[in-house]
Amino acid sequence: MSQIAQQVFNALQLGSFYALIALGYSMVYSILMLFNFAHGDVFMVATYIGYFVAVGLLGLVAASMLPLPSWALFVLTLVLTMFLASFVGILVELVAYRPLRDAPRASAAITGLMVGIFMETGVLALLGASRKDFPALIPPQTFQLGPIYVTNLKILTLGMTLLLLVLLYLLIHHTKLGMAMRAMSFDYAVVPLLGIPMNTVISFTFALGSALAGAAGILYGMSYPVLDPYMGVIIGWKAFVAAILGGRGSIFGAVVGGFMLGAIEILVAATMPSTMRDLIAYSIVLLILTFRPYGLFGEEYSARLRL
Repeated sequence: MSQIAQQVFNALQLGSFYALIALGYSMVYSILMLFNFAHGDVFMVATYIGYFVAVGLLGLVAASMLPLPSWALFVLTLVLTMFLASFVGILVELVAYRPLRDAPRASAAITGLMVGIFMETGVLALLGASRKDFPALIPPQTFQLGPIYVTNLKILTLGMTLLLLVLLYLLIHHTKLGMAMRAMSFDYAVVPLLGIPMNTVISFTFALGSALAGAAGILYGMSYPVLDPYMGVIIGWKAFVAAILGGRGSIFGAVVGGFMLGAIEILVAATMPSTMRDLIAYSIVLLILTFRPYGLFGEEYSARLRL
């Protein structure tokens, strides 16, 4: 039982990363009915942004120019990274997707893949192929809960993810921009006729998804402190699978799909050879989609893609 409980914490931590990134896929799809295939590389760029923000703030702290405790340093790094990452999402939408808004979906999908390649190549050109170690913003600690050992990073990751999910829910359901997002996900064609600024809502959706990816980048970098220009590819595709598993365009489905995928991967890795993890995990996902082809919370042939 202690081993199972230990793996539950591991699954919650991994699922948190997938859920935060999958939200960006689902929010954009709910409005534009296309998947932003550059989103995994947005996560990668946001993680590098967080790295430089953290290094800069730590330098100021070391020089006694910014006397902050470790928790305040983490919060400041997280907020700045989310803020800067949101502009990456706005730029991607403005340059790559807005000119193709009325183009066939295949053209937009290919454009997203190309934007991702540009991001990877840009990071390689600017920073080189060598990996970077994400700085430790909070000293690692291990807590014993009976027979279970839990690190403060696992607790922090889960706690921050839940906090961000609550804030996202409040934003979508209790603000005018959130109301506009839900209205556009219900009927994209009619809402602009009511005076809602379509470009503003779409840009805000990209910014919001990228900010959440930035938060995931900080938490991921602290948990697995090795960064490379291609880290967003596999993580981005796994988050995309989580969004499909939860149901296209469903915020709640993206969260559930992210945590489910994390749990499946950890379960397979804990009970079977690690080399078989992805094969078996995605075979399970394929089996689920065989019986639920529209995802767990997706809707068949419906305009109501429910934020």
